Amino acid sequence: MRIKKILDRGKAKGEAPEVLKFDELLIDVPRHLVSWRGKRLDLTATEFKLLTVLAQRRGRVQSRDHLLRDVWEYNSLVDTRTVDTHMRRLREKLGPASKFLDTVRGVGYRFIES
Repeated sequence: MRIKKILDRGKAKGEAPEVLKFDELLIDVPRHLVSWRGKRLDLTATEFKLLTVLAQRRGRVQSRDHLLRDVWEYNSLVDTRTVDTHMRRLREKLGPASKFLDTVRGVGYRFIES
């Protein structure tokens, strides 16, 4: 029983939650939905993936290179402003909910809980 409990604890840590809620921002990963104060926000697939990656890794700074690799699946180092452009568009669509997205100058971005 002890071994089973230990193994079960290890599984729970590795699984990402399916629904992420921060104040009035709701990210429903399986249904691919984002809402703010009950109002649905229309995000592109890339914007949704970017927001989800940042929210799942909340509090940790994600470099542009990491985001390019994890969201866009670029394997080589490319000098591109893709991440910055998508972050700008994502912030515009989120409106007041963009308060959760923080820029770490010279490093990258992170999702912060108020």
